[in-house]
Amino acid sequence: MRHVTTIKVASIAAAMAFTLAACSTSSESDSSASATGEASTSEATANANEELSVAFIQGVIGDNFYISMECGVLAAAEEIGGIDVSVQGGQKWDPALQQPIVTSVMATSPDAILIAPNDISALQRPLEEAAKESKVVLVDTTVEDPSFAVSEIASDNVGGGAAAFAAIQEMVPEGGQVLVIDNQPGISTSDARVQGFEEAAAADPNFEYVGVQYAKNEPAKAAEIVTSTLQRYPDLKAIFATNIFSAEGAATGIEQAGVAGEVQVVGFDAGPAQVSALEDGTVQALIAQQPYQIGYQGVQQAVAALRGEATEPMIQTGFTIITKENLDSEEGQAALYASTC
Repeated sequence: MRHVTTIKVASIAAAMAFTLAACSTSSESDSSASATGEASTSEATANANEELSVAFIQGVIGDNFYISMECGVLAAAEEIGGIDVSVQGGQKWDPALQQPIVTSVMATSPDAILIAPNDISALQRPLEEAAKESKVVLVDTTVEDPSFAVSEIASDNVGGGAAAFAAIQEMVPEGGQVLVIDNQPGISTSDARVQGFEEAAAADPNFEYVGVQYAKNEPAKAAEIVTSTLQRYPDLKAIFATNIFSAEGAATGIEQAGVAGEVQVVGFDAGPAQVSALEDGTVQALIAQQPYQIGYQGVQQAVAALRGEATEPMIQTGFTIITKENLDSEEGQAALYASTC
């Protein structure tokens, strides 16, 4: 069983450069903008040290991943100072629910919007419109053409999918059939996780990849997928669940089928439900992201843009592989998601 492994995607130098840019003042740029009258409204507000408004639109409200991200948003806002933060999100991962929230937020004219788009296509136009009035930072997920955003911040999801397969290789060295349970197609993050897993599985002839099925963020549906797949593939050896709800449902399905311990599960994310499954042995490994850092850096990038400073177009955060053996270690505990800030 592997020990905790943290994979750093962005270089330390890049991170330091970004931090300095985000935290520095821009007196020279401010003077120039004041002299020429060319500063935008949002930049003028920031340069005058007036309170800034930042709207954080979560992918789905109540999700521990986004709660952890909210904690990072609030921490950065407090550290920088003079930032009013509002937090909203739909009750389900559904672009039809998120689009009206974007419209409502736009009506308040925030200086910046941090958002995890629910769909790569459906949110494209609404966010392009939002970017005409506010600085937009894409956190966690993205859209088809993110050129309007001042920054994109997300995990290395392709690498995370590959790491999930590597964990399965260690747990099932003899190989066998493997399944992926995803949320739904069209979500940039989980699409990338599936891609990374599929590419890694295709390179190992000892494993048969039996495909991906979609649970649409419904644990009960994920449980049904597991039980039906076991009927078709009774020699199934492992499952990769790409998000919190898929992992929760996969664990339930394995218990219902009476094959706990026989089918290995690697989950993505480290919320309370996944930790419980890890502790009782239903899930054998978790790929924990760094949502706190995504939110924290999202605010830093937004403020840098409002101050007319350079921003990082794309930032990738790392992840931690957690097993039952290292769950109680300092690093393992640090990787768990928050329930409250």
